[in-house]
Amino acid sequence: MPFHTTPLDLAFHALSDPTRRAVLSRLVEGEMPVSVLAEPFDMALPSFAQHLKVLEDCGLIASEKRGRSRWCRLVPERFEEAANWMEAERRRWTERLDRLETFLDKTGASDDGKAV
Repeated sequence: MPFHTTPLDLAFHALSDPTRRAVLSRLVEGEMPVSVLAEPFDMALPSFAQHLKVLEDCGLIASEKRGRSRWCRLVPERFEEAANWMEAERRRWTERLDRLETFLDKTGASDDGKAV
């Protein structure tokens, strides 16, 4: 993945896949073994494990070996980084749209975009 270099890039790449998002949604319920986590997905375990690797490599989940099972859990800190970035972008765009609205009000543009 040459274009995904920062932890945030990796997190958004991981979140771009619906299977990985579904895995994360399941892990909101709590940690669970890979075998249980994989049950609702119609794919071979090695393919499912590749999704888990992407999630683990970007830091959205962590796993550990317990006996003969591998257990997965969410890592909330990476989600917070992504949420903080999105919130900062939302604020920035809200401010830009507010400035545009002020400009349009000052120039006399009406709702249909034509000058009055």
